[in-house]
Amino acid sequence: MLLLAAAPPLLMILLLCRGRAGQTLFQSPEDGWQLYTSAQAPDGKCVCTAVIPVQNSCSRDGRSRELRQLMEKVQNVSQSMEVLELRTFRDLQYVRNTESLMRSLDSRLRAADGARSLSAKSFQELKDRMTELLPLSSVLEQYKADTRTIVRLREEVRNLSASLAAIQEEMGAFDYEELQQRVLVLEARLHACAQKLGCGKLTGVSNPITIRAMGSRFGSWMTDTMAPSADSRVWYMDGYYKGRRVLEFRTLGDFVKGQNFIQHLLPQPWAGTGHVVYNGSLFYNKYQSNVVVKYHFRSRSVLVQRSLPGAGYNNTFPYSWGGFSDMDLMVDESGLWAVYTTNQNAGNIVVSRLDPHTLEVTRSWDTGYPKRSAGEAFMICGVLYVTNSHLAGAKVYFAYFTNTSSYEYTDVPFHNQYSHISMLDYNPRERALYTWNNGHQVLYNVTLFHVISTAGGP
Repeated sequence: MLLLAAAPPLLMILLLCRGRAGQTLFQSPEDGWQLYTSAQAPDGKCVCTAVIPVQNSCSRDGRSRELRQLMEKVQNVSQSMEVLELRTFRDLQYVRNTESLMRSLDSRLRAADGARSLSAKSFQELKDRMTELLPLSSVLEQYKADTRTIVRLREEVRNLSASLAAIQEEMGAFDYEELQQRVLVLEARLHACAQKLGCGKLTGVSNPITIRAMGSRFGSWMTDTMAPSADSRVWYMDGYYKGRRVLEFRTLGDFVKGQNFIQHLLPQPWAGTGHVVYNGSLFYNKYQSNVVVKYHFRSRSVLVQRSLPGAGYNNTFPYSWGGFSDMDLMVDESGLWAVYTTNQNAGNIVVSRLDPHTLEVTRSWDTGYPKRSAGEAFMICGVLYVTNSHLAGAKVYFAYFTNTSSYEYTDVPFHNQYSHISMLDYNPRERALYTWNNGHQVLYNVTLFHVISTAGGP
């Protein structure tokens, strides 16, 4: 669906596609298309809002301009009709009020003509009555002017009808099959555009959506970030250390109802809550070690495990809430990540990209942000976002951009409904944040900001 609403000097377009707009970040719309995309509901739909530069707006289109001019003409004709209607009603009332006076004058004149004489008193009375009728002359003159106006309006209506008929004929020239084909082409273009808009800058986090209250105060839950859209399995891991039991629910609906699940028993227990399911495998931190384990659900076996060099573990460098959260594994649009810290970098957060097949570190960044001061963190489009607390009043406070090795302080509100977050992870497939908040499994939709160059391409 494509909804257009004129908002000079920009044209706002809302694209409803399968997949809230925030404050405009660029002062000059000539820099390019400005787009915000956001998951709007748990069913996977998203809302894309685009701010298009004036020079590219479809208001310049000839047919749109013609239709706008026609609408202005119709409005002018309508206003003229209203004026005529009011004036005609007023004048008609005046004519009706003078009707009895005209009849009286007519009878007096007939009587005077028959008698061939008229007393001075009667003459004065007739003169006074005639004075009362003087405004009738101007009313009749106005009627003449109104008649000319009606002729002009009739001609305008005839021209408008001809223009609208031409437009209707042009629109009717497309048969249903051709229109359907055009719709399919448009849908394909919108889908391709949505694919290009996979990445953007975080500008907003929605209010929380509580999915279920289940388990202890700490834990994690997730879906597979690489699974097809039809695959809505949910994995659930209660607790933050020594756990080995992973529940796999068939659908999100089954998870809400607590039914239709199978159990996986991990060969090694986990530590923390920073686990992630990626392309059919669970990636987690092995208890009392800095080892990352890749466990394959279908084969129920460990495919690979590898130590992160120098990474702290066993509550050496956890988030502010503790819970053996030294190592946090994440997935975003660009792949698998590990967030941790080492003694060498003085406890500041390190972001490392991991090869999902071998678990080898392909590149690392030192963000300079102390991990013990962070409430939680998540990756979106190669950017690490850090909250300043795991308690009520938290906000997304810090962002580190791996593509430029730079950072900035942010101020994105984050409503911590149940006052204690022990797991926060982004799912790029659903464009949503999964959280474990004081025994509640909660979702947040996010709003991402995009700029597409007017020269083409995001």
